[in-house]
Amino acid sequence: MTMVINSLFSLNFTAKPSSIPVTGHPLLLNSLLPSGYLQCRIRKRELSLPLVASIPYQPVNVDYLEHEFGGHGVTFEGLGDVCIAKMGLANGSTATLMLPSGLITSYKPRMWHGGTLELLQTSVSEGKEGTAVIQGGVSLAFDFESDDDTSWFPSNWSLRDVRGNSHDSIQVELIGNDTKDMVGVKYIISLKEDTLSSQLVVSNSTSSPIMLSGSLVSHITVSSPEATYAYGLEGSNIFNRPIFLSNFSIVPAGLENVFVSDQPRSEVVFKGILTGQGVSLKVVPKGKGQRPENMEILEEEEDDNYKNLTEKMSRIYTNAPRDFTVIDRGRRNSIAIIREGFRELYIFSPGSDYESYSKYSYVCIGQSALLEPVTLGPNDTWTGGQHLHNPNL
Repeated sequence: MTMVINSLFSLNFTAKPSSIPVTGHPLLLNSLLPSGYLQCRIRKRELSLPLVASIPYQPVNVDYLEHEFGGHGVTFEGLGDVCIAKMGLANGSTATLMLPSGLITSYKPRMWHGGTLELLQTSVSEGKEGTAVIQGGVSLAFDFESDDDTSWFPSNWSLRDVRGNSHDSIQVELIGNDTKDMVGVKYIISLKEDTLSSQLVVSNSTSSPIMLSGSLVSHITVSSPEATYAYGLEGSNIFNRPIFLSNFSIVPAGLENVFVSDQPRSEVVFKGILTGQGVSLKVVPKGKGQRPENMEILEEEEDDNYKNLTEKMSRIYTNAPRDFTVIDRGRRNSIAIIREGFRELYIFSPGSDYESYSKYSYVCIGQSALLEPVTLGPNDTWTGGQHLHNPNL
C-alpha cells in the first residue's frame, strides 16, 4: 500500500521517523489521504512511522524546543521520539522540517492566484510490520572521507538556533550530533517570502584534508514529467550515470539498478550504499578527489535550452549555469533552482511511463559533488546549498 499526497507533512500533519509504535493515534495518517480513503483499514490497527531505517534516536524534548525557540514563526509538535518543526510566514508561505532526521517534507510558497502550492513531492508507503517508509522532500545524502579511509556523515541533527520572524524571514540552524571529532557540520534552512534555502556549512579543524561527496537532493513535484521542462541548461556538459540512491529517494520499482547510458555495466562509477539514515558513496576506482578515468569521456553537450523531461534520465550536468528554471505547464507554475558552492547538477526524471499525478510525478534535482568530491584542507570552511525560488508571486 502506498499513500502519496504532495502536501505531505504540511502544517496539518505530524509524523514519527522511528520504529517505536505510535499508540493512541489510530487515525494518524488520515490527513495524508484523500477524504475517506483507507480510513477503515487505518482504524483497525496501529501504525508506527519510521523513516527508511530504524534509528535509535534519543527522544526530542518538544516542550523545551517550544519554550526556547518558539515565537520566531516556528512551532513544534512532537510524536513519539521525534519533532515536527513548522515554519510559517505572514504571507502564507510555509515549510515543514522533521527532527532529528533533518528531512524537509513540505514547501508551500504563496502563488500568483493568492493561495499556496506544494512544490515538494513526499510519499508514505507501508513497510514491514505496519511501519511507514517516508521518502522524498529535500534531504542530505553525503559522505565524508578522511586520509585513513574512514567514512561518516551526520544522520542525527539537533536544533541549535532559530532566527527571524514570521513577517520577514525565518532561519533554522541544525548541528550534526554524530560527526567525527574536529569536523563541524551545520545545516541551515531559511524560509523567505519567495525562497526556501538549504545550506550545508562544513568546518575542518583537523590537521588533515577531508573529502565530501554526494548530493543535496530535492524531489520537485510536477503534474507529469511530459509537461515539465528544464529551462536554461543549454551548453552544459552531460554525463549519464546510474540513478543516485539515498534512503529518501523515490524511485520506481525496477529502475533502482538501471544505468541510463550506452556504456556497459562494468563502467558504472558510483554505487550508493545505504547505511542507516544516510548514504555512503564509494568511488570505483577511488578517485581521491580526481575524476575517475572512465568518466573522462564527455557523453554529450546539452543543445536544448527548453529541455522536455518526458524521457527517463539520470545525468550530471557540469559547466551548468548557477541557476535554471523548472517549468510545469500542467500546473501553470515554475520554480527557479539556484546552486551555491557545488559545481555539479544532478537531474533524475522517472519519465512519463507512469500515471500522471502519481507517486512518480516529480523530477529529482541534486546540487552535487559526485564526479569531483569537495576537498577541505586543515582549518578550511566550506558552504554549499540550494535555493528554491518561487517567481510566481
